[in-house]
Parts: sequence; structure tokens; C-alpha cells
Amino acid sequence: MSARAHRPTIKEVAQHAGVSPMTVSRTLSGGLNVKPDVQERVLAAVADLGYHRNENARSIRPGHSSGLIGVAITNIANPYYSTFALGVEEEAALTGRRILLGNTSEDADRENALVSDFLGRRVEGLIVVPASTDADHLAASQQQGVPVVQASRRIDGLDADTVVLADDDGAHRGASALIDAGHTRIGYLGNTLSIFTGRRRHAGFVRALEERGIPLDPALIAAGQQTVDQAREATRAMLRMKNPPTALFCANNRNAIGALKEINRQLGSGIKPVSEYPEIMSFDDFELAELSPVPISVIDHDPRELGRTAARLLLDRLDASGDGGEAREVELPVQLRMHLR
Repeated sequence: MSARAHRPTIKEVAQHAGVSPMTVSRTLSGGLNVKPDVQERVLAAVADLGYHRNENARSIRPGHSSGLIGVAITNIANPYYSTFALGVEEEAALTGRRILLGNTSEDADRENALVSDFLGRRVEGLIVVPASTDADHLAASQQQGVPVVQASRRIDGLDADTVVLADDDGAHRGASALIDAGHTRIGYLGNTLSIFTGRRRHAGFVRALEERGIPLDPALIAAGQQTVDQAREATRAMLRMKNPPTALFCANNRNAIGALKEINRQLGSGIKPVSEYPEIMSFDDFELAELSPVPISVIDHDPRELGRTAARLLLDRLDASGDGGEAREVELPVQLRMHLR
């Protein structure tokens, strides 16, 4: 982790492009009265230098910081992430700072644009739930002296503080508990394996089966659901199997909710009694899980504490106590809350 670095100025962009600062400003404001070839030179200079517009320049007095922290999450509709953001905000408020919250919808381009906007607003630091494995924009932020903390997920090769969950261990414990309860046909519902948490939780699930000598049935693995509706469709496909699963391991709460919705739909149609539907193991708790007609066990943790921990790591850097040291990684534990037939 390096010390605060220089942020390129509009004057330096102008020098790099061989134009006036006014031309740079006009280009970035829409290009009015600026020739196309000149606009191209300016935009190339912006990219080369990693320049970001300072949206807050007029409101920040010389020698003062913005007091802002940029927080990028992947799904603002998921109560899990709103609770996470609350934890960040509470910790930041202890130092008189505020947060700017943005949603990436698991889209790398949106994350890139959001980070650029945060930097333009002169945030002091960034807390990001990475939407992809691309770290260039986050590394560029650090090079400009804006520290980054990765939360929930880690991008390999990015030298930044990180807070994650015990994903592998939690999934292993959850799957092992289902096996101990007598289940040998366990369906897996999770998001894509290219996502850090998806990959680690799938690995823990597979390890539990391998240790107990249970063959991995590809027909029972559905990894790629990013939404509740996609999880609902994957559950429907599994329940239509000639030999359906007796339990479902859901690698996040969106998949658990999707599974529960499909089970409730079928129960409403009277297809078969509730006792014949699979039990659910959910990595992440969710509201009203205790009202489910089928037993739901939970691999539980506190997203608020995840947010607090991420904020503390960042504040350490901002307040100099962690500046210049090695990147740190904190792994928070999970708890298994069982509710089986």
C-alpha cells in the first residue's frame, strides 16, 4: 500500500493533449464548439493520465477533505447489502464522515463508471463489493492516493485491504449437516462460479460431498442464478426430476428465496404434500425465513459487522495508522443455525 499520490489536474490533461484547459473543460462538458479530432486527443489524455473531474471542487475549501466515502454494492434491492451499508455508515459517522452509496447490479462497466464518479466527487476512500475480476480502475484509484477496501469478495492481484466471510468453511459445515441428517441427493443453487463468493461456497459444498463419498451429480448443480426468478426456475427444473433432491443448498439468500417461492407455488397447487418437498440450507439469513412451510437452516453472519469491519480498515488508512503497511485480510466467522425435520 503506497502513500497518498498525486491526482492529475485539468491543466496537466491540457498539456498532455496540447490544448488549453478551457478546451478540456468544454470537451468533458459535451464537446460544444470543439473539433472531433481535438476531442479525441483530450479524451485520450484523460485516459492516459487517469483524470477524474472534480465535481465538488467549489464546495471544498483549500486544505480540507470532502469527508466522503464511496461505497459500491452489487444489489441495492437486497436487504443484506442495505444492512452492510448501514454498518459502513455507522462506523464512518464516528469520524464525522458520510457515505455515497451506489449500485453496480453485478455489472463491471457500471462499477467502473461508479468508481469514476466517486473519484470525481473527491471521496477520501472506497469500499467496493467487486462485480468482476477486473482491478484496473481500483488500482488506479490507489495510485491517486484513494485507498480501497474490498468487501465480501477479493480480486486476485489487487493489493488492497479486504474483509470476507468464511465462505468455504461455512458451506462445508452446512452441506455436512445436511448429509448428517440423512440427505444424499442435495441440490446446489448458487450464483456464477466466476464470482469470488460463488466459487468459494461451491468449493466448500463439493468438499463435504467428497469427504462423505457422495458422487457429485451435475444435474443437481445449478450455478449461475443472479436473481430470485432465475433461482425459482432452477428449483422448478430440479423438482421435475424423476429423482428430485431431498434438500437444497442455497449459496445465498436470493437463491433461497427463489427456491422457497417455487415450493410455495407448488404447494398452492396441491401437487404433493409439504413433507415431500426438500429442506433448505441458506447461506445468508433473510426476513421471514422462519415462516417457511419447509424447514430452513441458515449459515448465518452479520452483514452489519461486515460493513463496520470494512469501514474500520479504510479509516485506519485514512487516519494514517494503517498507511504504508501491508494489505490486510480479515475473515469473519459464520454460525450454523439448524432447523431440520
